Amino acid sequence: MTIDPALKALAAALHGEGPAVEIIAEPDGSLTVQHVETPGYDDAVVVVRTSGSTGTPKSTVLPVEALAASSMATAIALRGEGQWLLALPVQYVAGVQVLVRSLFAGTRPWAMDLTHGFTPEGFTQAALELTDKMRFTSLVPTQLQRLLDAPSPETLAVLRRFNGILLGGAPASSALLAAAHDAGLQIVTTYGSSETCGGCVYNGVPLEGVQVRLDDDGRVLLGGDTVAAGYLEAPDRISGAFFEEDGTRWFRTNDLGELDADGRLTVLGRADDVIITGGIKVSGNRVQAELEAFDGVQAAFVAGVPSAEWGQAVAAFVATGTLRASEAAQDAQDAQLRELWNGSLGVSAPKTVIFAHELLMLPNGKPDRLAMTARLTEQHRGT
Repeated sequence: MTIDPALKALAAALHGEGPAVEIIAEPDGSLTVQHVETPGYDDAVVVVRTSGSTGTPKSTVLPVEALAASSMATAIALRGEGQWLLALPVQYVAGVQVLVRSLFAGTRPWAMDLTHGFTPEGFTQAALELTDKMRFTSLVPTQLQRLLDAPSPETLAVLRRFNGILLGGAPASSALLAAAHDAGLQIVTTYGSSETCGGCVYNGVPLEGVQVRLDDDGRVLLGGDTVAAGYLEAPDRISGAFFEEDGTRWFRTNDLGELDADGRLTVLGRADDVIITGGIKVSGNRVQAELEAFDGVQAAFVAGVPSAEWGQAVAAFVATGTLRASEAAQDAQDAQLRELWNGSLGVSAPKTVIFAHELLMLPNGKPDRLAMTARLTEQHRGT
């Protein structure tokens, strides 16, 4: 995959020598770079579509000041600039940022060929092409999990050569983080979104120039230099997602969190993940964490589905990460898991479960919440 047209267009926009751009991935794997009119927004560099994991994607306008602040803060947090390996779709903010950071650093990124999807072999081959001593990449948890499932010595070697592996896009399980630590990898968990130029909180700590606070309901608010200009389709007064206060621009997320005495952020889950089943409030995020703690569960997604009896029923899409030899063996293992978590979770235990090898994912590596919720709703059948 050639990224030269995207690099060239982004460089021109960063230097004020061209209009804002949007990078589009074509069905055949090629990239199209199109110029975008951004009326009302000055110094716009790139328009990035949100993932659409929970609704209609929005076109987020990122100006030069925000991208510069994000790039500089990232370099400070990672203790240097270097060469980046692009292993994520370039049309989303994490992919765009690999190119932008490289342009600010004056280094040339190397793009992994994702035409046939992400594989450990493809990642390893691409990582071997890097030439700088300082090396970085961005991954989502599903990719890291694939890399650490029975890794080859060569794959482990290239992973250990990265000075920093940014891990974001979705929560990473404690088991995955422990495996990465045991393998000697330099993992940096990130939290952010397209609206904050990507990750702006690293390992729970805000980047330089970033502020984090909670509103009265515990919702996470992110403010400071990296916040986007807004949405192309909806001014701030309509979207309600952005606001300014005392000269600081803020973005109102849909996540709940808590801050410790040192200001370190822990994200507790989405504000809309509370499931009211039989009059009892159940945190989908907590149930997900409980399920992922069981041996045999690699990842889980939990949602509330319509239920005639309960109002909402707890439902789960569970990834086992293994291909079992027979249907009988699969049924036995699934039944054992159900028995274990029914005993530990009680009324919070999922009433409908879909077992699969992996979660359903969007092209940017985030869980496809809408698709999995639809599948679970269909299977539960409103009972």
